[in-house]
Amino acid sequence: MKKSRWFGLFKRLHEDQQGAVSLETILIIGAIALPCLVFLIKYGWPVIRNMFQTQLQDMDQSVKSEFQ
Repeated sequence: MKKSRWFGLFKRLHEDQQGAVSLETILIIGAIALPCLVFLIKYGWPVIRNMFQTQLQDMDQSVKSEFQ
């Protein structure tokens, strides 16, 4: 008797398709976003970091020259 209750529960759970579309959408978005994120971190981040460092150095030099 107890086995049939568990079997019925698992059968209903397996047949329930509610939320499958949203899960598939999340997986597709993740499959697209993950390589983009890896590319950005590997190749884009050094460029962005260097850009900020040069801008900060330029600002620092302009402030030092203004007060001298």
